[in-house]
Amino acid sequence: MTRTVVPPAIPAAASLLLATLWGFAIFGDWGRQAFCMTSLGASPGCADRIASVIALSVMVGVVAACATGVAWIARRTSLYGVAVAAWVVALVVLFVGGLVAQ
Repeated sequence: MTRTVVPPAIPAAASLLLATLWGFAIFGDWGRQAFCMTSLGASPGCADRIASVIALSVMVGVVAACATGVAWIARRTSLYGVAVAAWVVALVVLFVGGLVAQ
């Protein structure tokens, strides 16, 4: 049985790219614009509903950022998988929560 080794640069790059996408969605206000803006303007009450979704996504994002930081600083390549999975969960929380908030 052969074992395929993935270089640590690949999950590190994936983690940083997902973090960038998540950062733009949260701090660049992409999430609010994507889910609350209609052709008539901002939907009333949607900003309040999406704020709670953003808060939940930020909590997951903090876990993902910590996992990414520890994996990077301590050179623990096994944590990159956890970090990538946490970033994906943070984005899924934002997307599904945004759909519900509409």
